[in-house]
Amino acid sequence: MQSSHPLLNAPILPTILRLSLPNMVAMMASALVTIAETAYVGQLGIAPLAGMALVFPLIMLQQMLSAGSMGGGISSAVARALGAGREDRAQSLALHASVIGLAMGLLFTLLFGVFRMELLQTIGGSGEAMNQAALFAAVAFTGSVSIWLTNAFASVIRGSGNMKTPSVALLTVSLFQVVLGGSLGLGWGPVPRLSMVGVALGQLIAFTGGALFLGWYLHSPLSRVRLVFKGPLRWADFHDILKVGAISSISSIQTVLTILILTRLVSQFGTEALAGYGIGTRLEFLLIPITFAVGVACVPMVGVAMGAGLVQRARQVAWTGGTMAALMIGVVGAVVAAYPNAWSRMFSDSATVQAFARSYFEWVGPWYGLFGFGLCLYFASQGSGKVLGPVLAGTIRLVMVAVGGLWMLRTGAGAADMFALVGVAMGVYGVTTGLAMYWTSWGAEQSKA
Repeated sequence: MQSSHPLLNAPILPTILRLSLPNMVAMMASALVTIAETAYVGQLGIAPLAGMALVFPLIMLQQMLSAGSMGGGISSAVARALGAGREDRAQSLALHASVIGLAMGLLFTLLFGVFRMELLQTIGGSGEAMNQAALFAAVAFTGSVSIWLTNAFASVIRGSGNMKTPSVALLTVSLFQVVLGGSLGLGWGPVPRLSMVGVALGQLIAFTGGALFLGWYLHSPLSRVRLVFKGPLRWADFHDILKVGAISSISSIQTVLTILILTRLVSQFGTEALAGYGIGTRLEFLLIPITFAVGVACVPMVGVAMGAGLVQRARQVAWTGGTMAALMIGVVGAVVAAYPNAWSRMFSDSATVQAFARSYFEWVGPWYGLFGFGLCLYFASQGSGKVLGPVLAGTIRLVMVAVGGLWMLRTGAGAADMFALVGVAMGVYGVTTGLAMYWTSWGAEQSKA
């Protein structure tokens, strides 16, 4: 029995734009957090800035897994249930999503909180840079449960087609994080200067508030999909989320592992090179949330269409969203490639650090458009439940960077050669993801009821 969900008949491009706008505002606020935190840490010195470059991929791994990978699996499952007219199943999925968020948050606290020194050393950390990274990680990963629950709750709400509420909540979280991180980290006014610990505390406090608010909203009559703490836990509902979320997590791990490998390779060129590279990769991680804003708008549209058996419409949504993301991110890449110092000067006054950041942008910036195209198709594919192709495209990118980077290092290549490899791998990822989606069947089209 097909649902009468409004996303089944709404025009595709205007609807993607309408759903993307609140996400875009929230993601731009997330970008503001990244810029602000890097600026705060830059005022603490080069060693803390290099330490932030070490720990930042681990922080982003948690965000990408909770919001993008598992979050996409949650939104996809809820949207497909609503598309098929199964309101009761959507409510059950909300409960199962909360259990997954709680379990994963506790796992991250244990793994990255207890074994942070070993992990940082593995990715090339040493000396004062590693000590500064460890200080940040010790506090930040204490709040992993809050981050996972915030993103799980937000994903359930997005799966129902409501983008405004989670976006407003995440916007508020971001603003609090900026203010609290600066106050506690730099000691604004009467607040004591806690340095790296203070910046991390801002994140912990802000996301705890976000989790409490979104949990209340889901439990209230305001939400279309209610979070009710009753009823049995069923493997079928866990499977419906994990069959997308677990496979998608491989892609997020691959993305961060790619950055970690490059971090290890670039660390061989010294602290200044590592700090400059960290400034460059910060912008790359900003592109992921911006693309996420478009991609997450596609997930419920694709999921509802798939639940109703409208496969052709689902694929049209995916291609439209991918093209839109490519244009947006491509413009950003062109600007930073032409004016790289406009970004790097915000974070460091060191001419050497700026030179490494400039080299990164000149080589990688022109490939950002294809990267955004592939990444948006990955999110859209989550709505269909068919994510293996985009994940394999990420595997190809990882292999290119790992094998090519090690070969370059052994042959005496410089940092600029590493950055060129990063750009080419991004382009290959975008093209391969597009081909994978083109060749993958999403099922047979069903006639409208």
